[in-house]
Amino acid sequence: MPTVSRPSLSRRQLLKGGLAWLASAWATSPREARAGGTPRSGAADYTRCALLSDTHIAEDPDNRFRGFYPYRNLREISAQLEDRLPDRVIITGDLARLKGQTGAYENFKTLLAPLAEKRPIHLGLGNHDDREHFFRTFTAPIGSGLTIENKHVVVAEAGPVRLIVLDTLFRVNIGTGELGQPQRGWLEAFLQTCDERPTILFLHHTPDSDLLDTRPLFEILRPLHKVKAVVYGHSHRFGFSQIAGIHLVNLPATGFNFSGSQPVGWVEARLTAQGGELTLHTIGGNRNLEGHTHRLSWRA
Repeated sequence: MPTVSRPSLSRRQLLKGGLAWLASAWATSPREARAGGTPRSGAADYTRCALLSDTHIAEDPDNRFRGFYPYRNLREISAQLEDRLPDRVIITGDLARLKGQTGAYENFKTLLAPLAEKRPIHLGLGNHDDREHFFRTFTAPIGSGLTIENKHVVVAEAGPVRLIVLDTLFRVNIGTGELGQPQRGWLEAFLQTCDERPTILFLHHTPDSDLLDTRPLFEILRPLHKVKAVVYGHSHRFGFSQIAGIHLVNLPATGFNFSGSQPVGWVEARLTAQGGELTLHTIGGNRNLEGHTHRLSWRA
């Protein structure tokens, strides 16, 4: 099964590499064609992505919190995704429960293995993940991910859009997150030199709340109109807002909610060069918005 690579690249290598090192954190290769066809995003005018966050898989598959069983939730959603087969899947961190134990990542990997045989899966890291345990579980040949001074980054081109999954893990099991100057420096250099394809950033922590370097991040993003949206999790809430015309998309948690008013589930995103349609799919919690589609128009 394809897994995560861990190349350690110098800043000079990263800046010189341009688009040559585009890849996914956990992606398929020749097996895609045998197990359901290649993702249609390669040449289409839109791409379909499944967006998940806060799966919180524990070492014990029967782990229960707030009446939810995260392992069962992800198993159910994985089955839904196999039936729907989006072009790719992005999970924005807190893959594991509490302290990111190796056994939790093994369970996570097992749950998503059938889907990973058919479609690329891009993984971000959050405050309940452990980078060393993550890499110990997901090891692969160089070429499917980036490590920038202890930060794991994914860049993928998906039809009409570009996806960048960033790493906001600061300290394990500490609520706040941080990109850090090396990662921000890489991001700024990359965004200034890549083409004008609409770009969507994915990270774990909530901007303006739990992300320590929100201000310097948006100082980079505001003048670069190719950046259209920032997608994140962490709060276990579902919602939409904007900063300077950049859409902020707060994904619901897959594992459990913190409030009965919030859904538990995932979001199906249909992304084009002009905007996006995001549809909520619930498996628990507040189901009042099941099937609701929110439409986004990209800033010019």
